[in-house]
Amino acid sequence: MNTKPTLLILAAGIGSRYGGLKQLDQVGTSGETIIDYSIYDAIRAGFGKVVFVIRENIEADFRAFFDQKLVGKIQTEYVFQETHKIPAGLPFNPERQKPWGTGHAVLMAKDVIHENFAVINADDFYGREAYMSLAAYFKDPNRLETDYCMVGYELKNTLSENGYVSRGQCKSDHDHFLFDVVERTHIERVGDKIIYQDSVNQSVELDEKTLVSMNFWGFTPSYFNFLAEKFSTFIPQNANNLKAEFYIPSVVNELIEEKRARVKVLHSDASWFGVTYKEDKAGVVQNIQSLVSAGIYPEKLW
Repeated sequence: MNTKPTLLILAAGIGSRYGGLKQLDQVGTSGETIIDYSIYDAIRAGFGKVVFVIRENIEADFRAFFDQKLVGKIQTEYVFQETHKIPAGLPFNPERQKPWGTGHAVLMAKDVIHENFAVINADDFYGREAYMSLAAYFKDPNRLETDYCMVGYELKNTLSENGYVSRGQCKSDHDHFLFDVVERTHIERVGDKIIYQDSVNQSVELDEKTLVSMNFWGFTPSYFNFLAEKFSTFIPQNANNLKAEFYIPSVVNELIEEKRARVKVLHSDASWFGVTYKEDKAGVVQNIQSLVSAGIYPEKLW
């Protein structure tokens, strides 16, 4: 197996709340995207390949933006997440427009990733330390093939000032192994409280120190087999649901409950920033400028 891990970037999102192709929005001091900084941090942490999960209709835009600048720096590949890309013989409602969620996106890379890999969102800025800690975890000689990891953040450090967000609410034991993760949608700060809307639209308060997943996961190739198995069950159950999504945390939770895998939580005190809404961009630009001014990143990455 390749000893260098791969970075899998989930970049097929439609960006309905953002109102455009936010994956390629330039926020850096020399026109860089958030993705540029993620790849730069991954290279510094020892990653050897980057795989983009995108939609076919944005391939040309992505290649024009990334291919030339990354030549000689890191190997790159592209895979495509489309609604129709499901196991043969499984019908679904033809009115469905959107792909099947983050778990489906990861599954699209099954044939091009044969080494340990990290999964990140294209529009989230995680910081160098997250990549370093995940790369170090992969080097642990005592780790099993079904030992995974995730970078966990405190909820208060992951909110947008411009609207609601979705996060995976996590619980871990004394040895920092995850034992529960639940996808919470519609989380926002209301006054001095942080609340989310439950399945019946009731407001539920969350503690600001709640551990959450920002979709920064570390997996071995064994995870692809689990995904394929679970997805083949998910599709028949949700074939006529136009909005059902196959989430990474849902699969992880099932594997933990079934005692088929373990997930180590790598805690981060960093403050996340990203672009969920158009209004978030100004804050991201300002944060990156501060990091450049502090010497953490060069003014021009490539």
